[in-house]
Amino acid sequence: MPVISASHEFDVSDLFVNLQPFFGRRLFLKVEGFNFAGSIKLKAAREMVAQAEAAGVLGAGSTLVESSSGNMGVALSVLAAAKGFKFLCVTDSRCNAVTRRTMESYGAEVHVITEPHETEGFLGARIRHVKALLAADEKKVWLNQYLSPGNALAHYRTTAPAIARQFPDLNVLFIGAGTTGTLMGCARYFRERRPSVRVVAVDSVGSVTFGGPAATRHIPGLGTSVRPALLDESLVDDTVHVAEADTVRACRELMRHGFLFGGSTGTVVAGSLRWLSEQYGDGAGGVRDEVTAVTISPDLGERYMDTVYHDDWVRNSLGSEILTSGGITEGGIAGGGLMEGTLAEGALAEGDLATEFDAGFETVSG
Repeated sequence: MPVISASHEFDVSDLFVNLQPFFGRRLFLKVEGFNFAGSIKLKAAREMVAQAEAAGVLGAGSTLVESSSGNMGVALSVLAAAKGFKFLCVTDSRCNAVTRRTMESYGAEVHVITEPHETEGFLGARIRHVKALLAADEKKVWLNQYLSPGNALAHYRTTAPAIARQFPDLNVLFIGAGTTGTLMGCARYFRERRPSVRVVAVDSVGSVTFGGPAATRHIPGLGTSVRPALLDESLVDDTVHVAEADTVRACRELMRHGFLFGGSTGTVVAGSLRWLSEQYGDGAGGVRDEVTAVTISPDLGERYMDTVYHDDWVRNSLGSEILTSGGITEGGIAGGGLMEGTLAEGALAEGDLATEFDAGFETVSG
């Protein structure tokens, strides 16, 4: 075991769960929750902070500011505590109480937005609050996970190579889409080095990321109410949208097998199973093509005990029928709820970002 002197130096990056015994598919789950921040966001947080330090933007007396639905906020709280920075997280009312208390325990200041923007939802309202904070204090530094090339670069350097090493026979990679940092970093890596691997983005119903209609979402993590500027759809082969009811069913089915994962894990597992069933057969009549697929679990489930795993919350937020309907089967989710989609048309939300984004990867590749 390694010996460390800073909390952010420890991160388990080579743990995979074989889901085939549970769901009948050669689907493997890369577990990213075993670090002191409790999620995959520690990777991006480390990269973005390192870039800000190297550029001289972040230094003594600076206060980090970031908009986050939870996990990035915790990751930056850990880094700020380890490095001696101040940190202010702007979140919203969907962020669960455990996550807010965790950030505050690390010494972070937390601002909770309670009203969504009329057209851009909670994310739009959070970003506006961040910009107001920056305008009022020049010592505040916004890393901006929605625009920072470091968000994707972290996964190009770490997450994707770890998957490639473990699975030389990989056919399909499923990645949840939030800020799309993980998605873009992994997609670019495999497009350059293993182009035969199909990259499928998994998003939440109600997210506008891939051009779908906006709708209320209760579970933080995946999905956005503002199209991510990092997103380059040319690197994505297909998309799957998952209803939150199926997210809950998948999480609870995994728990019945002894695995307590967060909400985003339920989303990607549900989406992966449905997509594989539709693309490669469901086994009916003995017909089913076998492929090797991997998806990524961003975090563990302890922070979701008052939501995804709480019957009253599920009943009040999503409906009581979820608690009595069927769970996951080999073919996906009993009762449907997933929507298969083609990629929406459109370019990057920020025109200048593409050049900066490519330049960052050219530095690594070259």
